[in-house]
Amino acid sequence: MTPAPLSQPRLRASSTLRAILFGLVAGFAAPALAETPPEVSQLIRQGQYPQALEKIDAYLAGSPNDAQALFFKGVIYSGMNKPDEAIAVFTRLTEDYPEFPEPYNNLAVLYAQQKLYEKARMALEMAIRAHPSYAIAYENLGDLYAKLASQAYDKATQLDTGNKTARNKLVLARELTAPTAKPAEKPPVAAGNKTSKTGKK
Repeated sequence: MTPAPLSQPRLRASSTLRAILFGLVAGFAAPALAETPPEVSQLIRQGQYPQALEKIDAYLAGSPNDAQALFFKGVIYSGMNKPDEAIAVFTRLTEDYPEFPEPYNNLAVLYAQQKLYEKARMALEMAIRAHPSYAIAYENLGDLYAKLASQAYDKATQLDTGNKTARNKLVLARELTAPTAKPAEKPPVAAGNKTSKTGKK
């Protein structure tokens, strides 16, 4: 997962690849009408988006309503830094398959990249409505609210430089939206400190 800078919430998009500026996670369980070419996933994971787009377009020529393939196409456009095209694909999926939360979630990620935070919030709420136990959408909504809180506290401290309460809240909000650090590894146990099965060192 590639963390987003402080200027954007760290929203996670749904897919099997790592494409959008934010991290992406597990797949889209849309009712595929046919088997999407497996090499498309591999090309996406390798960042070979033009080749993946060529294959998915050829596939969609014969199965234009395949939800899985359309989802891949949206992800490919995201990886190619073509947000308008990706938004169009994910929007179509929300219209044709409103019961799936992943397209809404990915729309929210794309809107957040464009700093369209209200649209991102609405898309996340639709994802939650479609799938009330979809944890990624809740996490993304929390990140979005944390980002909005950070902006509000920042404005408050600019307008009232002596406001220590707002400054403290700003620090906390920025910590919530900061890139996630890897957990520290446990230091190896020195040979002389190991305990034997008898309980003796």
